[in-house]
Amino acid sequence: MSGALHLVELNVGRLLAPTDDPRVAEFMAALDRVNGLGKRMPGFVWMMEGSGEPGKGNTETKIGGDPQFVSNLTVWESVETLENFVWNTVHRQFYERRQEWFEVLGQMHFVMWWVPAGHRPKLDEALERLDHLRAHGDSDHAFGWKYLKEARLWRSRGCGGQAA
Repeated sequence: MSGALHLVELNVGRLLAPTDDPRVAEFMAALDRVNGLGKRMPGFVWMMEGSGEPGKGNTETKIGGDPQFVSNLTVWESVETLENFVWNTVHRQFYERRQEWFEVLGQMHFVMWWVPAGHRPKLDEALERLDHLRAHGDSDHAFGWKYLKEARLWRSRGCGGQAA
């Protein structure tokens, strides 16, 4: 599979409350189920994980030292396999309810880019890609859903062109 590319996605958010607060309990309780489903999906390649402690997901990986800033960093074989997970599984229900658990950041908080198969991105690399997208808009270096011609499901099931 020499020369094959995989799709990386980073999604960051700031929880409305600490991870042990009842206001985000439903979200925290679903992390293992949703992440476990993602790992079993066709086309799933890799996920940045925390300690592995049940019910924590990757929430222990803090951004800028802020315990309420959480991230999700995954690698997929294709646009279609990522879209299938995001829009055609229980993940979509949690995505649609994100305002119940997350602050509105007022800027892009989601980025994708292509990497050679086998590459496992670090959070610092992913945050640089997000910064690049915020500063320069969609490019081959960092992009959102609308940049991908192959992306279909987000157009009808996503958030209508807002920051996904």
